Order: sequence, then C-alpha cells, then structure tokens
Amino acid sequence: MRLLTGLVLIPLAAACTPRGLPYVDEINAWRAQKDQYMRSAQSPVVPEKRASFPPLNYFPIDESYRAAASLNRIQSDEVIEMDTSDGKKRRMRRIGTLQFTLKGQPLTLTAFVDASENDMRRLFVPFGDLTSGTETYPGGRYLDLDRTATGVYDLDFNRAYHPFCLFNPDYVCPIPPRENRLTVPIRAGEKLLTIDPM
Repeated sequence: MRLLTGLVLIPLAAACTPRGLPYVDEINAWRAQKDQYMRSAQSPVVPEKRASFPPLNYFPIDESYRAAASLNRIQSDEVIEMDTSDGKKRRMRRIGTLQFTLKGQPLTLTAFVDASENDMRRLFVPFGDLTSGTETYPGGRYLDLDRTATGVYDLDFNRAYHPFCLFNPDYVCPIPPRENRLTVPIRAGEKLLTIDPM
C-alpha cells in the first residue's frame, strides 16, 4: 500500500507556470501540467492506462471560489487519528484554523501536517462539501498551501484536487474529519470523470 497525504503533489505544485498570466490562464496552465503529470511515469494511474488516461474533469474556473484566509495557530502538539480510505488511521497534527468568507458566508477549515513530518513548509487541507459523493469524490478533496510569514493564505478552491486513491486503490488517502466538512457546495476544482478513472 502507498500512503498519500496532500504533499504528494509537491513536484506538480512547484512546477513553473508563467508569472503575470491572467488568472484564468494561470489555472488552465496548472491544469494542463496536472494532466501531463497524470500520464507521466510518476502518475498514480496504473502504468497500462497512463497513455490513454483522459484529461481530468473540472468545474468551470470561478474566481469567487478564491478567498484570503487567516490562519489562527493552535498552540498544541495534539495528534489526531484521521480516518483513511483503507479503514486505518493516519496520525496528523492540527496547525490551525483557516477563517475565510466564500460567497458572503464565513467558513473555517483546519490545516494539518503529518505527525511524523518535521517539514512545516506546506499545510494539508482536506475537505468535504455538499458536492462530495455526487459531483466529486465521496471521500472529499484536498488543498495544499505553502506556509506564509503573514499567516494569510490564498485559499483557491479552483486548485482543489481528488486524492490518488480515486485513480488507484493501492493508495491510502486521509479522509477529511468532521470539522472540515463544509455545509455548502464547492463547485470549483476537480470533479468526477464521466468515465471510470481506474
């Protein structure tokens, strides 16, 4: 079994996209890189299906699903046992709560890091919403955030992605905890393919 946290996509997230592009072009370039990645040798897709793997499916780009979020740090080393796709537990540490407003509604999400990792440069934000199980994967989706010195984060749901266990059952993926289940639909980012991705 292979383990997946939100940090698996670091090479993709760090891939260069031209600076100064209009927002829609920037997101489209990021998505094109992701499609390339899904057909590469590092892809989670099983090798015999990589070459023919279709482009990922997305909601239309909508900048209203992008918000500035303030991180309220949690002064605790508490470790939680997060459920995963194979029924086991994954040890994660809460870093803080992200407070933001989306379409006029105040919301919060908890940011995590793997309890065994000392690298705090990225925050893992798993979430579910009212599209989970219909338009998006039932187990939720993920966001990865680069740490900032200011504590203010660009929470861009147009970059929300599905866990790799959707594409390959050998991957073990954390499931968003109850505190990260939003009671609104997030119609941005990856959505389910119209065909079986396996």
